[in-house]
Amino acid sequence: MSIQATPNVYQFDVRGVSKRLRHAAIFGALESLEQGDVMRFINDHDPLPLLSQIAQRYDGQVHHEYLQNNADAVVIDFTIHPKQQLEATAAAAGAAAADAPQSGGCGGGGGGCGCQGS
Repeated sequence: MSIQATPNVYQFDVRGVSKRLRHAAIFGALESLEQGDVMRFINDHDPLPLLSQIAQRYDGQVHHEYLQNNADAVVIDFTIHPKQQLEATAAAAGAAAADAPQSGGCGGGGGGCGCQGS
């Protein structure tokens, strides 16, 4: 496997970590990341139960992207997206949608023209 190390990308190969300690070690590693950091997780199998636990525990703030998923190894990049950043992005998108012209009714504008005859 020839995955290059880049700045702010921290490799974490859990294949050498005792199975009893893996999830605790992974959660500790995730919690040490700062925004902009990437934890490049390397494992010997696809960790679907772990991904579910991460989604529940961190309420969608930890995102993952598979880089490799085959018999040799599973490699996943984890990144942190703080909740306030996600909420601000959603609020900005909602405000943009509210300001956008709406279709429907005479002349658009979303509220109709008030005419009685349609």
